[in-house]
Amino acid sequence: MMIDTTVNTKKLFEIDQRIDKLVKKIELLRYVNPVNIEEEKTKFFSSKYLTDPNFVYPERDFDKFKLHSEFFALPLEDIEDQKIRDLYEDIIYFYSGLIQCIETIGEGNRFYYNSLRSFGSPTEDDVENAKFILHFEDEDTSSEAFKPKYTSKESEQFFIDYGKNYDFDFSITHSRKMSAIAMVLNSTRSLVLKENYKYSDNELAILTNHEIGVHMVTTMNALEHPLKIFSHGFPGNEETQEGLAVFSEYMSGNLTLKRLKELAYRVMAVNGLAKGYSFSKTFRSLHNTFDLNREDAFYITARAYRGGGFTKDYLYLTGLKKIYNYYKEGKDLGILLTGKVTLEYASQIEYLIQQKYAVSSKYLTNSYNKNNNTNETINFILDNLK
Repeated sequence: MMIDTTVNTKKLFEIDQRIDKLVKKIELLRYVNPVNIEEEKTKFFSSKYLTDPNFVYPERDFDKFKLHSEFFALPLEDIEDQKIRDLYEDIIYFYSGLIQCIETIGEGNRFYYNSLRSFGSPTEDDVENAKFILHFEDEDTSSEAFKPKYTSKESEQFFIDYGKNYDFDFSITHSRKMSAIAMVLNSTRSLVLKENYKYSDNELAILTNHEIGVHMVTTMNALEHPLKIFSHGFPGNEETQEGLAVFSEYMSGNLTLKRLKELAYRVMAVNGLAKGYSFSKTFRSLHNTFDLNREDAFYITARAYRGGGFTKDYLYLTGLKKIYNYYKEGKDLGILLTGKVTLEYASQIEYLIQQKYAVSSKYLTNSYNKNNNTNETINFILDNLK
């Protein structure tokens, strides 16, 4: 790509490069995952679900005051293009909110209120959507596809084989210190698998399409742009990115009612958090009222309550509905795979491509080529979410 080298363009790239250096230490998931989740689970179960966990978090390794001041000292007025300047202003406020989240991890309501500002919380419609999903009868989860079989080490090969669909490389690591069973770390271009977990065939089908087919694809596409903001993320990108990832599960024919219910349980956990319920009360609601097994109920509650109240988890279901509607309207999913971008900024992405500050997606999620979902119940649910 030929890039304009005028003075104004140089100033834009200087600001973009400066932001790149500033945000390298603020990948929220590096800090918000408890390091003692398994120990606290054992204690919580021993207490008969009455004593809330006391999670411990990784040490932060940046000067929060210096980082804030450096962000707001950036000379955005040097960006002459109004559309691009407005985008960068939104981005700086977004990153500032993430810094506030990180600096208050483990500080109860202080973290929760910062999380609210960055991610919001479920609306009444979101909660009704979750309850709507939860009233459907479960599939036969005793079938072979749902049986835990593979250790994290044995599971590596499934991800490696799936990754051959794409012309890029990524590393695989293992960790005990995470509440998710798998996740992509954008900064290191790596997939992290939960070390003490056994994966089923269905989970591996879901995770390959979700983690590699979308999260790793958008990580790699982001590297193709001259601007670094595609790697670090547009404001509110979590909803779009998770929506795309779950939609990949759907298009590949692997989205089950069990998985949809997992997303619905996450909404209910965040709703319990928003209502001021204790960890144990929300856990008991999932375990007793909604009849979720205690292992899953613990991890889903822990995901919502980590840090002091992490509201992000409800966005998986809202994101899926938005992406599903976007697809049904015949719109271009490729524009949303250009990096860690947000559906609401689609026109800005197109503008950046037109101005040669960005490029079209090099890698496209292979499950999007054809709709392989054959489950009419899943279609009915997605069509009828509010």
